[in-house]
Amino acid sequence: MIRLQDIRLAYNDKAIFSGITWLVNDKSRVGLVGDNGAGKTTLFRAILGEAALDGGAIETPRNQRIGYLPQDLVELEPLPVMAYLKKQTGHEEMERAVRRCQERIAAGDPGHEGFSALLQQFAAASEAFQLRDGYGFEARARRVLKGLGFAAGDEARNCSEFSGGWKMRIFLAVILLSAPDIMLLDEPTNHLDTESMEWLEGFLRGYDGTLLAISHDHMFLDKMVGQIAELERGRLTLYKGDYSRYLQEKERQAAALEKKRELQKAEIKRIQAYIDRFRAKASKASEVQSRIKQLEKFELLPEQQGSRRVHFHFPEGRRSGREVLTVRGLAKSYGGREVFADVGFTVQRGEKVALLGVNGAGKSTLTRILAGEESPSGGTVQWGYQVQAAFFSQESQQNLDYGGTVWQEAREAAAGATDLEVRNLLGAFLFSGDDVLKSVAVLSGGEKSRLALVKILLRDSNCLILDEPTNHLDLKTKEIFQNALLHYSGTIILVSHDRHFLDDLVGRVMELRDGRIHEYLGNYSEFVRKREEETAAAEAEREAALRPGDGAGGQDADIQDASLATGEGAAARRPGRSREERRLEAEERNRIGRMRRGLAGQVQALEAEIGELETLRGRDQGLLCDPEVLRDSPRVQELMKELSGAEARLKALLPEWERLMAQLEELKAN
Repeated sequence: MIRLQDIRLAYNDKAIFSGITWLVNDKSRVGLVGDNGAGKTTLFRAILGEAALDGGAIETPRNQRIGYLPQDLVELEPLPVMAYLKKQTGHEEMERAVRRCQERIAAGDPGHEGFSALLQQFAAASEAFQLRDGYGFEARARRVLKGLGFAAGDEARNCSEFSGGWKMRIFLAVILLSAPDIMLLDEPTNHLDTESMEWLEGFLRGYDGTLLAISHDHMFLDKMVGQIAELERGRLTLYKGDYSRYLQEKERQAAALEKKRELQKAEIKRIQAYIDRFRAKASKASEVQSRIKQLEKFELLPEQQGSRRVHFHFPEGRRSGREVLTVRGLAKSYGGREVFADVGFTVQRGEKVALLGVNGAGKSTLTRILAGEESPSGGTVQWGYQVQAAFFSQESQQNLDYGGTVWQEAREAAAGATDLEVRNLLGAFLFSGDDVLKSVAVLSGGEKSRLALVKILLRDSNCLILDEPTNHLDLKTKEIFQNALLHYSGTIILVSHDRHFLDDLVGRVMELRDGRIHEYLGNYSEFVRKREEETAAAEAEREAALRPGDGAGGQDADIQDASLATGEGAAARRPGRSREERRLEAEERNRIGRMRRGLAGQVQALEAEIGELETLRGRDQGLLCDPEVLRDSPRVQELMKELSGAEARLKALLPEWERLMAQLEELKAN
């Protein structure tokens, strides 16, 4: 468990921790929340011993390992990804210890007096390696990398080749593969797409250690934690349940406090009325004085900080035509790499559409093309009648005037808004008080991004194209922004990895996958449900194709199997096709079906051999840990040679199995 005892810390007279005492029990799952600058990251660093305290103490278990994912970008050693993962998780050193023992045993003299100690050393190293699943590490690492969005073969690339966001994913993979006793995750979803987030949540559901997470992701906190710790004005308050329950409880407490304040104000008003009425009457002088003293002692409950709700409404733009946007045959390539092709869709007035896809699928590229900031390689983008589109992306901050102030930038962009409305909006987006007088040039990257978003929101528009607008917003600001978008009368095309934000907002999802658009009606949760159903159906078809004896019925079986593989069985039976077209399509399905069954046969043969080798390896490892066997030196050397041969063969077969499975998946997708 982690124990915080009366910890205190202040920066420039601002209290960060004001005597916080907190006991985090083993296997707890806690979400740490609070406003930006409240000290959440500092608390993690204090637990790690990296931030000095003014007072108090923090105790962490000495025999437990802590894995920490920082929010800031990290630099990685210039090693191949797999080598980096092995080194950082300690598997490289354990593997080296086993190899050293194997080499010394193979070259040693069984009659030498130190040979027995060497065998014991090997047994200990081998047991430690097995306990950490050392022989299965590379397979596990590939699964984790795939879940985090890496492509097959990326494990062989050098860490230095990846961008900052992908380096954070590699570092996250280190923590997940290390299986520490305690995980401290600071904004773990920041650099993940929605598919990777869903995978990470599935992985963490199976994690049985202690989890503390800082996150602005409402859905992540709802799924992952059972307690919320709120850090506010130097104090820590604990709430049972997930983030949604925390919000409900905060709302209930705020309402109860406000009711008490109203009762207090009513009582003060009643007492003051009595004083005013009888102040001049001598017969009531003692009673009036008593009530005056009562008022002087009266302490009105303070108004809750942040209790004043900020509401923002977009300027009303002109009404556009019913058909806002029509895209036909859109394609984009960079050099010889195709990003997407033959993309087509229509967006109607008032629709709120999410554009999703894994990182690198081309979402941002598509939004830039729609906004006219980049040219397509092919196809057309046609805007409807009287459409006024406004575009926000992370690059929008480049359009700010660095010679002006925050207020000047916002005021100049406002279309008919009053000064008070502009100030309220700036306050909602974390520019309050003297912050509005700051020069744009001195703002951080996140502040510039928020200011650029404010300018977009103040413009006259009837169609918004928003690329990751919530990246630098805290949970309260996101709620204000989401509420404004819900009441926006125009059309919205939105790229976001914030699933809760999407869930309550959009009614249609377009997923960019494998260079094509796949459309789903409904919100984000409905999209996930439908996609999971598709994946389950495809997996069932794949398993059916891999079962022995499937597809042995000749040409009819060829057609049936290939129809499943391509998903075109129903299409082939649709009327309106000529006999020649149906014949050619049937031949193509037959060809794909034969290829698939051939690959399935190879996979089965490989899996059988891999299974035999793993059984042999497990048997040999068990024997090498047996004290009776260890006393038989010739037997040990024989087992060592057999084990080395099995490991070498497995190392060669596993990549081949992965290659064949990837080909099967590709056939299924095509």
